[in-house]
Amino acid sequence: MDFSIAWQKLNEIGRDLMRALPNIAIGVVIFVVFALLARGVRAVVRRITRSKGKNHSLSLLLGRLAYVAMLILGLLVTVTIILPGFTPASLVSALGVGGIAIGFAFKDIFQNFLAGILLLLTEPFKIGDQIKYKDFEGTVEFIQTRATTIKTYDGRRVVIPNAELFTNAVTVNTAYDQRRLQYDVGIGYGDDIAQARALMLEAMRETEGVLQDPAPEALVMDLAESSVNIRARWWVNPPRQADVLDAQDRVLEAIKNKLSSNGIDLPFPTQQILLHDQTEVVDGNRSRQREGWPAGKSNVPPSRADAQAEAEAEAQNANDREPHT
Repeated sequence: MDFSIAWQKLNEIGRDLMRALPNIAIGVVIFVVFALLARGVRAVVRRITRSKGKNHSLSLLLGRLAYVAMLILGLLVTVTIILPGFTPASLVSALGVGGIAIGFAFKDIFQNFLAGILLLLTEPFKIGDQIKYKDFEGTVEFIQTRATTIKTYDGRRVVIPNAELFTNAVTVNTAYDQRRLQYDVGIGYGDDIAQARALMLEAMRETEGVLQDPAPEALVMDLAESSVNIRARWWVNPPRQADVLDAQDRVLEAIKNKLSSNGIDLPFPTQQILLHDQTEVVDGNRSRQREGWPAGKSNVPPSRADAQAEAEAEAQNANDREPHT
């Protein structure tokens, strides 16, 4: 077998490698320099973003992006030095259709990534805020490039894609320092509304945690089936869920005790069932038939039995008055 051709190829590869060794060495040095420079740029970006008052997640993200961008630039420069015939334009043309295919395959990932960057930049909510999204409500733990993690009030973790949070409505319960709470209290129709409202306002003002400015309110909201509903409204600070529940517990207890101690009725829903007496003589006559309602001062129609007995008695009396032949 003739190995001369293979030996010749190996010699050429060796000579080419020896000629490329200086370029490889320079390229490695350049890449190391860019790696060190990337670390410095990452530190500078984090320091600048923190000094501007940006949150920690945004600082980490921008620092990471700057680090990766410097590494990619260093890799391109290194490859260009080692392979003089290589240019970034040739890399872009080589990607071609493959890059488009990759873009479609990772469309959702890129969408969530961009949404995460926009959430960190615009800051509609921050880490530590309590938010509500659809059926999920809790405290924001992390805002990452792909998803946001919240811890629910019952101790569960929910991971929500950033694209959903960016394109849908999100309620931020802790966006402001104060939060208004409300609850409807029903009193009896026979009770004095003005007195009940004054007692409710007094109870709210005396409750710990209820702000005096804005002042509590008591508004008549509904004339319901069994009660007159008065809406109690009060403000608390801070607006976190634990404080909200504590304040509501104290306010409702105070209102209930205050109203009960002053003789205000707190009725529960009731229904009155009226049974129609079908034995009355007027039953079937819609103009005179009673549907079980009290007669009041009017005359109550006699029952059929009484009417029949009266008719028989009158007939008997008539027979007795007739002369006998």
